[in-house]
Amino acid sequence: MYRKASYGSELDKLIQLLSKLPGLGPRSARRAALQLIKRKDLLMRPLSTALAEVAEHVNPCSTCGNLDTSDPCHICDNSRRDNATLCVVEDVGDLWALERAGAYRGRYHVIGGTLSALDGVGPDDLNITPLIERASDSLVTEIIIATNATVDGQTTAHYIADRLKDCNVTVSRLAHGVPVGGELDYLDDGTLTAALKSRRAF
Repeated sequence: MYRKASYGSELDKLIQLLSKLPGLGPRSARRAALQLIKRKDLLMRPLSTALAEVAEHVNPCSTCGNLDTSDPCHICDNSRRDNATLCVVEDVGDLWALERAGAYRGRYHVIGGTLSALDGVGPDDLNITPLIERASDSLVTEIIIATNATVDGQTTAHYIADRLKDCNVTVSRLAHGVPVGGELDYLDDGTLTAALKSRRAF
């Protein structure tokens, strides 16, 4: 009869916690825990210190929802950013991805997820009302909706666009289509359809 391996309560707890992280299942969590233990001075102790410091000092920005050690965050506090555009993203990870690309120099607004009837997530569960308030600022002229190209992401985008109708702003949506370096033969039907609908003059 198969018995679950036991490594001691402390190690079991570490593995269980690691396995809850995105992309880490039980097997990957065991490997990660083993590496941490083998390299205590180089990895485990610095990691535990960093985790404690992040838990103590990093919080959501009260303006945009980004995570930072200051409030407002370094993006909201940057006077060189463009105040005329607000880019709406689902989560902080999406904000970080856009910043990493370096193609956008405006402001952000993190709504904290997507509308989902199946998961019981409604408009009141998301950071949408503060977005409408920010969109009413006379400095803001464009809202870029950058939710993901999923069913829930599209539903959320349409809902936000509808809520913004009374605001004096242009509402735009990120284009979806062929990725840079992508070959048509390997793309799914939805991506190809989106690419055709988002075509522009050459």
